[in-house]
Amino acid sequence: MKAETKPAVFELKQLIVPPGNRVEFKNISWEMFENILSSLGEGYAARLAYDNGTLEIRMPLPKHERAKGIIGDFIKVLLEELSIDCENFCSTTLKRQDMQSGVEPDDSFYIQNESAVRGKMTLDLNEDPPPDLAIAVDNTSKTGFNIYQALGVPELWIYDGQLLQIYLLQNGKYIESNISPNFPEFSMTEVIPQYLEMSKAAGRSAAIRAFRAWVREQLKQ
Repeated sequence: MKAETKPAVFELKQLIVPPGNRVEFKNISWEMFENILSSLGEGYAARLAYDNGTLEIRMPLPKHERAKGIIGDFIKVLLEELSIDCENFCSTTLKRQDMQSGVEPDDSFYIQNESAVRGKMTLDLNEDPPPDLAIAVDNTSKTGFNIYQALGVPELWIYDGQLLQIYLLQNGKYIESNISPNFPEFSMTEVIPQYLEMSKAAGRSAAIRAFRAWVREQLKQ
């Protein structure tokens, strides 16, 4: 009698992904993706990206977590100094079943559409607009890039540890830009990496204070 074979089943939390690495799963249904998100719950370190049946799990390095935190702080400084209201949704999962797409940014901000999500605890991109600005640190995956594009995120910042690239959505496709429409008065691609480098030697707090002082000086001009 032929022995019955059963598919291997394991809990996703048993999966070990070393920092700086990623794993990819094929033929993952939307229901499976939703179940994985539910089983992981809040506070897990990994970043997930889902694109038409392909699930990618990325484990960021500590230095990348540090970089995304400081970049987020710089953005908050800019918004405060410009007296612009925002809602910061951090790494909240952005997803739409009709597009079979989902992604977890390293950080995300509602700026122009702040009032549309003010006070909300969860997002539904079938009803809510996508964040006006998303940040991805060390995003070498084309999968994630395509998902942000599919979900209609107007502005995407990608920081690779040295360079900051800004992508703007135009006619459904991303084009690279030197200027952020959210902060057109400032040369973000030049300044953000400079102050990130400063933070390595002078520390996070000193770099943020210096960045704030620089912003105020620019606003006087």
